[in-house]
This record gives sequence, C-alpha cells and structure tokens, in this order.
Amino acid sequence: MIETGIILKHLYEKFESSAKGRWVADLRIGLSYVGIKLDNEAAGLAAVLPSSAVRGCTVLKEAGTYTGSPVVEALKYLVDGKNALHRAIGMATANALVFPTQGDVEDREATTYLNLQPGEKVAMVGLFSPLVERIRSSGAALTIVEKNPERLDLLSPEDKEKALKDCDVAIITATTLLNNTFEETIDLLGSPRSVVLMGPSTPLIPEIFHDTPVTHLGGAVVVDSAKVLQIISEGGGTPALRPYLRFVNLLLKK
Repeated sequence: MIETGIILKHLYEKFESSAKGRWVADLRIGLSYVGIKLDNEAAGLAAVLPSSAVRGCTVLKEAGTYTGSPVVEALKYLVDGKNALHRAIGMATANALVFPTQGDVEDREATTYLNLQPGEKVAMVGLFSPLVERIRSSGAALTIVEKNPERLDLLSPEDKEKALKDCDVAIITATTLLNNTFEETIDLLGSPRSVVLMGPSTPLIPEIFHDTPVTHLGGAVVVDSAKVLQIISEGGGTPALRPYLRFVNLLLKK
C-alpha cells in the first residue's frame, strides 16, 4: 500500500530548498486552472477541480496577499493544503520550479509510446476525450473510470476495481494527485505493462515516482506566461491554453 499524499510530500521535499529566496510575481485562479508566475519569470499551472470550489463569502482568505509572498509558502500547500484548490496552487508552484530538460523528454502525442495492440485492456482514470477514439481505433478495449457524473456514466466500485486490476495499460489523470486519490488508484492496479500519468498538472519529475508503477509522464510546460495567465483569468481551459503550452512526454527508466 502506498501512503495517501506521499507523492505530494516527495514533491514538496524536492523543491523546498530551491523555492526559498523566490517570491510570487503573479497568481491567477480561473474556472479550469491555477496559474502562477515566479520572480524569475518561470510559470506553472495545475487544474482546478469542479468539486474544489470553496463555498461561502470567503473563498480564499489569503486573496490579495499572494503576489510578493515567498514561493515556499505556496509550495507548502502540497503538504498542508486544506482542500484541492490549495493543492492546485501548490502543484502549479512545483511545476513552475521544474526544469523539464532532465531525462528523456519527447514532444509527441502520448499514445504513440503505448504501442497498443488489439485485444489489450486500457483503463482510463479521468476522461481524456481526444484519446478515446485513438485508443479504440487500435483495437484495444477501453474502460473509462470517471468521478464526474456530468461527463460520463459512473462505474460501480466493483467494475472500477476490476478495470484497474485487469488492465494492460493504465492512463491516469494527474488530477488524482489533487483530490488525493492517486495512491488509492495505484494500489488497485494489477500488473499493467504501462502506467501513464497525464495532464497539464503532471509534475515532470521522474524520481518522485520511482516507488510506483508509473512508466510515463505526460505534462505541459508554459511557453508564454503572459497569455497563459490572461486566459486563466478569463475562464479559459485547455483548448485556449494549448497554443501557449508545450506538451511533452517523459519516459521513465524502470
């Protein structure tokens, strides 16, 4: 069993020292993403989950104080955040501190590396709509595990566990790190040949996944921070952000 939150803890420990001495230049919290820019112009983003909205008049009591604050305080939300929105701020901060040149980074479509075969079983945790037809066209059998009933019919707990236990390939949304279900999901896997963690929230840091079955990280690097922050502020999502991001795939050495 993998301890819940251990990946976020490792991520915080990885960047705690490099965060010290840096400060937040800008922070935007939109409908779909959090975006942060540091004083060295580096920027990162992470998803805002539909269920992460904090109800009441005071959504974030710290609003108005983030700009100019120490980066390490935003990063610490990874381990002491009270909700998924806090963790998204922490994840965006970590992603701004990542140097994505480490390791074998490739800039191609994620399913290229999976070499899916007819009859193989693919479990997709979190709906990635653009990948559905590509996977099915390979002849692989796709089962989608989704938490949001507005996007897709939900599987029963038994069917979810079976899909994860029996799959040959697992594609897992990085938002599982934000809602604290990543470790639970990993623990339900059988012996898949490939496990992909995917989405713009993905931290492109191989070493924090060494004790997991993850074989492939698919994430995004901010190319134009000004446009990314503007789009986030105006309520935009992935399609609007795409021209200003570089999507990369990182193959982990196991």
